[in-house]
Amino acid sequence: MISITVTERTGAERQLNVEAGKSLMEAIRDAGIDELLALCGGCCSCATCHVIVDPAFADALPPISQDEDDLLDSSSHRDATSRLACQVPLEERLDGLRVRIAPED
Repeated sequence: MISITVTERTGAERQLNVEAGKSLMEAIRDAGIDELLALCGGCCSCATCHVIVDPAFADALPPISQDEDDLLDSSSHRDATSRLACQVPLEERLDGLRVRIAPED
């Protein structure tokens, strides 16, 4: 199991324990955190699963694709460690991952 801490927009932290193989978006959605809309269902076409990754984990994530980069550019809340949760596959090496749900655009 992989432990993830998700900070909601209210500042409340949620601890999730998920199996490897899911995307970060699926894990957050399956935990019932409604702030992460994920309108496209994980197709990397809407940017409604925008999260800010703790800088300590930024280098552990796969490289950002051009499509993801372009979608994140449409957000006025983009940060240096912004990612789309649908593009983050959960692997054992991400145990302890901390993310914050980005403000809604």
